[in-house]
Amino acid sequence: CMKRDSIIIILCATSFLFISCNKNSTEMKSSQISYADSLKALKLNEETASGFARLAFKCIQKEFPNKLDHVMNNAGEVKSPKALHPAFYGCFDWHSCVHGHWMLVRLLKLFPDLPEAKEIRAAINKNLTAENIMAEVKYLHQPNRKSFERTYGWTWLLKLADELRDWNDPDGKKWSKNLEPLANAIVNNYLNFLPKQTYPIRTGVHPNTAFGIIFALDYARNTGNKKLENLLIERSKTYYEKDKNYPVSWEPGGEDFLSPALEEADLMRRVLSKEEFNKWFDNFLPDLGKGKDKNILEPAVVGDRTDPKLVHLDGLNLSRAWCMIGIASELNSDNPVKKILLEAAYKHAQDALGHVASGNYGGEHWLASFAVNMLSTIRD
Repeated sequence: CMKRDSIIIILCATSFLFISCNKNSTEMKSSQISYADSLKALKLNEETASGFARLAFKCIQKEFPNKLDHVMNNAGEVKSPKALHPAFYGCFDWHSCVHGHWMLVRLLKLFPDLPEAKEIRAAINKNLTAENIMAEVKYLHQPNRKSFERTYGWTWLLKLADELRDWNDPDGKKWSKNLEPLANAIVNNYLNFLPKQTYPIRTGVHPNTAFGIIFALDYARNTGNKKLENLLIERSKTYYEKDKNYPVSWEPGGEDFLSPALEEADLMRRVLSKEEFNKWFDNFLPDLGKGKDKNILEPAVVGDRTDPKLVHLDGLNLSRAWCMIGIASELNSDNPVKKILLEAAYKHAQDALGHVASGNYGGEHWLASFAVNMLSTIRD
């Protein structure tokens, strides 16, 4: 396997294609190039994809250190991560292992000739067996598992299933079929839970309701699951449609990796018509185009990347960027906030991409997935 320092060298050596390690290249005049064009220049190439893939590959089968989300019903359930989760035991925690698999699948689809493709396929083949997935399903159905990975791990699992669903690849088809029972179990979890959740969870970490709905809604639409889609749309409107004057000054929180405001807006652009969304957004963040709310437009400052909570803010900068790009795509062309968001997205992306390979496992086990998802939102 490639050493960590080699991964960092790859990412930095190719970063001029999308990160701008050279300060002078970041100081572009708006008259010469728009921020929309700058974002389009943030492209993955095979060499950089290889560096990202290495970060996930080295951890999807790395059992320790590990932070379990595990309620023990009895002494017999004092088990190792791999015994409890034979498919998703690596990458420090269950959800990071899930989206690590998603990222690897995504990169294999984009770059089938990655130098690491053969060993990545072998690792995923070992993890995503039908037997291992059924063990994950069995775990979900045991007592005291209702809140397991709700809803952050749930939505990433459906994103993985969605990524595999239409991939015309022998391995991909096999993994998709194997994963289907777990995806179905997660769908049932949404159908059972959301009608009971009276209020949205607005935190900037794992339980955030808006983020938990976004990938699930994509999955529902792409698979034609109208029952799930209708529930997610109804819940989104019930939770958020009347929101106005969001207190942006309260963000970010010290350990956020999601922006409650931007995740909510990124969700609502999916459930409202363009006209409805533009009106809703103007009421939701009315000061964004008035030179205010600068704290949400400037990248968050990470004080210590060796701290597993503080490094969340690198993820916040990446998730803010993908939300801003998505929101801007639905704003009317004459709305000045569109340019403001694209400029902010570019700044956030530049700031965070250079820190995906930090040398510390607290960030390296998950940040590459956020980087690939952010880069995947950029359209030509």
